[in-house]
Amino acid sequence: QVELVESGGGLVQAGGSLSLSCGASGRTFSGRAMGWFRQAPGKEREFVAAISWTSYSTSYAASVKGRFTISRDNAKNTVYLQMNSLKPEDTAVYYCARGTLIAPTTQEERYDSWGQGTQVTVSS
Repeated sequence: QVELVESGGGLVQAGGSLSLSCGASGRTFSGRAMGWFRQAPGKEREFVAAISWTSYSTSYAASVKGRFTISRDNAKNTVYLQMNSLKPEDTAVYYCARGTLIAPTTQEERYDSWGQGTQVTVSS
């Protein structure tokens, strides 16, 4: 029942950059890995990136590796997704999620709280 809030979505041209953030009040993310997922029109929700509680480990989908960077600031209780070299195929609703464990995972079922999503649209 924890409410996560994403922000930073919008419209950007191919090759451009966009930065997403996700936060909540209190120490909501304490001891938890955090992840970003996305769902494009007509497609299933897919894993994008995840980061461990202390940022010792990160995981990225092959489609975004080298272009996206996930980070977190635990003092601010905020998770970020820096997206560079955006492509039209990156167009999707992006969701922030809280993991059930300290370590990152690509498995959607290992997350127990989700934001409402923020729309990212990349034009060609």
